[in-house]
Amino acid sequence: MHFTFTVYIGILLVILFLVMIAGRLKISYPIVLVIGGLALSFIPGLPQISIDPELIFLIFLPPLLYEAAWQTSWKELWRWRRIVSSFAFLIVILTSGVIALVSSKLIPGFTLALGFLLGGIISPPDAVAATTVLKEVKVPKSLVNILEGESLLNDASSLIVFRFALIAITTGKFVFHEAVTSFFLVITMGIVVGLAIGMVFYAIHRWLPTNASMDTVLTFVAPYVMYITAESLDFSGVLAVVAGGLFMSNKSHHFLTHLSRIRGVNVWSTIGFVLNGIIFLLIGLELPVIVQQLGEVSLWNAIKYGLIITFVVIVMRMMCTMGAALFTKVVSRYIKTADNNPGWRLPVVFGWAGMRGVVSLASALSIPLMLDKQHVFPMRDLILFITFMVILITLVFQGLTLPLVVKWVNLGEDRFFMPEHEQEAIMRKKMASYGLALLNNKYGEEIAGNDLLKSLKARLEGDVTFAESYIASEEGNELVSHKIERYKVVLTDLINEQRGILRKMNKKDSIDEEIIRKHLAQLDLEEEYLVQRF
Repeated sequence: MHFTFTVYIGILLVILFLVMIAGRLKISYPIVLVIGGLALSFIPGLPQISIDPELIFLIFLPPLLYEAAWQTSWKELWRWRRIVSSFAFLIVILTSGVIALVSSKLIPGFTLALGFLLGGIISPPDAVAATTVLKEVKVPKSLVNILEGESLLNDASSLIVFRFALIAITTGKFVFHEAVTSFFLVITMGIVVGLAIGMVFYAIHRWLPTNASMDTVLTFVAPYVMYITAESLDFSGVLAVVAGGLFMSNKSHHFLTHLSRIRGVNVWSTIGFVLNGIIFLLIGLELPVIVQQLGEVSLWNAIKYGLIITFVVIVMRMMCTMGAALFTKVVSRYIKTADNNPGWRLPVVFGWAGMRGVVSLASALSIPLMLDKQHVFPMRDLILFITFMVILITLVFQGLTLPLVVKWVNLGEDRFFMPEHEQEAIMRKKMASYGLALLNNKYGEEIAGNDLLKSLKARLEGDVTFAESYIASEEGNELVSHKIERYKVVLTDLINEQRGILRKMNKKDSIDEEIIRKHLAQLDLEEEYLVQRF
């Protein structure tokens, strides 16, 4: 136990080091983690890292899906609902079917059921891999919203395909009309379970005497309760977590205090980072182990199958994105769509951003070792190898070339959003103006006799002036832009000086260190406010 714990501490340190390298090289960190894990796997004497297949879904999926749901904008998900739902459900099922046909014809002894199992595993793209790559290049926000929405929902549909294929393999039975009925039942009831449990946790947060620490723990427990409950009832645990997460996220300002929200965001961003890091590192670490377990299939044949299946996956996605763009242009003549003319540039980038990642790995590793007590699961190691190849090639090849594709197609400005600096300035000015109006109209008589309210009024007036200056600076006023830069430098220097004063005061025995820490925390918040403001 002590040795295992030490190994996982070492893994966390390796992840941090590799992410630092990725930041230095300006490469998406999932790519560096996969390559780094592959390099580490060849070190002699390194202990083998393995996870119980039955626990892989339970450990990783609920928190990752829940965090993704909290980060997803319901407004944007609804705006792009048609393209997101078509790629999350129809395209996933179509891709799974094509992979099933190709693999069953290509690989000797590979049945259609095994093909659908493989298709369900490798059909969903990974949003983390794509969005971390796209952070390094300028792309329309609408593209990122579509990618995140697609990834959130296609995980559910691909895992449902995976589940039905697994049942067909283990039982040897597949009845189409029963499968279709079960498909919609699993989806619908999964959503119902997630929403019902979300409402229970909403009530706990809102009406029980919780504090910030308890709220954070409850948000961590919620996805596991949603997932386990839905799965125990044979419904979609993934959709339960997604539906419950979207509901809780949309209502968070009604039941969480400001402190709970601040702490929750920090905790969840760290949890998501660590879990994603472990998964991507495992992709590289596990590949040599899978190669050793290929058995009767030669390595060269396995590589050949992996390359062909990867090619089919990439081509299928590009064809589907271009076909969806053409279909949207035609159907927009008859119904209202979010984008009447998507063109070819955005679909090309959207199609090329289909890197596979976390869910594909989790699905592959969750395949049971034994079909029953007497028989091993057929082709398990080959399916794992092909899955690892698809993830590796799409992550490294498509991930490294995606910035070049973005530069080549020249997407231009986002047609659906104002430039970010304009949105920022408008919001700042409106908030300050409305706040100033409220202060004058509702508390005007108190201002003259209250120095704190006078200071508040002066700050709001300054915020209005600052917002106007900020707009001017973005429009090319170099003098105003220089003043803003100097303001940032001066305020940062001031905050650092105040920290120094607090540390000196802390040396005195008559000063309570807890008070010092409180004021240091306030300075941290003020510095973060400065960063967020600009």
